[in-house]
Amino acid sequence: MDLKRWLLALVVLLGLWGPISAAPAHAALPPGNAVKDPTAILRNALPINAPDLQELQHRLESTSDDLRAKRWSALTTTARRSQTLLSSKREAILKSLPSGDQAQGNALLDQLETQLQAVAAAAEVSDRDSFLEARRTALSTIGQLEALLVGDFPFEIPAEFADLPRLLGRATVKIETTQGTLIAVVDGYNAPLTAGAFVDLVQKGFYNGLPFTRAEDFYVLQTGDPKGPETGYIDPKTKVERTVPLEIKVPGEAAPFYNATFEDLGQFTAQPVLPFATLGTLGWAHSDHALNDGSSQFFFFLYEAELTPAGLNLVDGRYSAFGYVVDGFDVLEELGIEDGIVKATVIEGAENLQPHA
Repeated sequence: MDLKRWLLALVVLLGLWGPISAAPAHAALPPGNAVKDPTAILRNALPINAPDLQELQHRLESTSDDLRAKRWSALTTTARRSQTLLSSKREAILKSLPSGDQAQGNALLDQLETQLQAVAAAAEVSDRDSFLEARRTALSTIGQLEALLVGDFPFEIPAEFADLPRLLGRATVKIETTQGTLIAVVDGYNAPLTAGAFVDLVQKGFYNGLPFTRAEDFYVLQTGDPKGPETGYIDPKTKVERTVPLEIKVPGEAAPFYNATFEDLGQFTAQPVLPFATLGTLGWAHSDHALNDGSSQFFFFLYEAELTPAGLNLVDGRYSAFGYVVDGFDVLEELGIEDGIVKATVIEGAENLQPHA
């Protein structure tokens, strides 16, 4: 690590970095999620109970350590056991799907069988690139099967937020910047009000042409501050700034916590369903003196493994994560304070947005 990174790491770990407020504040926070792949985090965040599929998913995801160590015998064993697991559980998986989705599910299961064969074949000949590609496609198919299992929206949003937009599902957003294009998946299953406010503003064209107002190496890239004296979105009907509560979902809890940090709740070892654990995590900014005054400003968390070691995270439990960049990481790493958003567009999932309760 060079001197600049060492000094930055020291500042971050001591909690001396300035607030990401709107522009978010920091403190030492609970352990981070070991999973750093945004697509894996999104799969794990689906509100489903699918032990067979999830066992298969986690078995494939767990091959990363063996792959790094080139333990090809272990990888071959895992691939073969995954094939056996799918074979033994296929009928149960198919029956667990809604009846209207079973034809699609059957086709996906056929596809998955072929993909697992490719995973095993790549492991047997120690072909790393082929193994990675086959695993990626197999996990994508598992994710599609898991998505078919999502039923009704999993919880009731508190009535006090009835006037706020909400995203009852997921949406994919294309963010065109001055350096290139990012693709992000926004998760309303676990942060419906935050994701809803963001998608609503994207649909309104609010972010088009806005600059990045904060760019800290290895930390955050922030935007969403409108032109003029205002710091957030002014509702044209009420002429008042619309604000969004802090919203964080914890595994095992029926619904998100609102306007309370993990410290407030005494959950010092908790981990959010949507952790700030990967490059391009989308976070909602609020001021350093209030939790419920975030309005339009958001940030990309610039995850740096050396500065965010396991067990230390300065953002989880204090800010709402509401999605992840899934494509365009090379673009994200080039963006700075002189750059901005050219245009943001919802390319999938717009139908999941409701303007209010």
